[in-house]
Amino acid sequence: MAFPSPVVMLSVIAVAMASITFVATRDQAPTERRVDTATIASADQSPSVDPAPADPKPEAKPEPQVKRGEVYVEVFNNSGIKGLAATTAAKATQVGWAVVGEDNWYGVIPTTTVYFPPRLQAAGKQLALDLGIKRTSPAVGVMKRDRLTVILTTDAPQ
Repeated sequence: MAFPSPVVMLSVIAVAMASITFVATRDQAPTERRVDTATIASADQSPSVDPAPADPKPEAKPEPQVKRGEVYVEVFNNSGIKGLAATTAAKATQVGWAVVGEDNWYGVIPTTTVYFPPRLQAAGKQLALDLGIKRTSPAVGVMKRDRLTVILTTDAPQ
């Protein structure tokens, strides 16, 4: 019995990983809801019957500070636009992120995304803000769990 060639096996593995990445990175249904501002405005204008002093507002929990220079970032180009990963990596470096690599990404990614491991979620959101990227998502597949992964598509901010 003859075994398939290594190229065939690698192709099958690549297709499987691309499928897993596609399924894991699909957009989820929006969780936002519409707020009727007219109702809020009329509630604010209604006279108060009880002139009791207002309860002091609880202090908001401070957002964790992200130390950009202590977080590794890899930038991948999935757009076909030559030099996009290098340009974006340079922008990230200019604002203080520790960019440790840039390359091309092979697979299907629906839109430009910053992927983060669970412990770096706040950093992932900050990096997305810094670069003008609208989508963040938990890391999937072969992405390293000690860094942020940016995958750029044709809709990447330039």
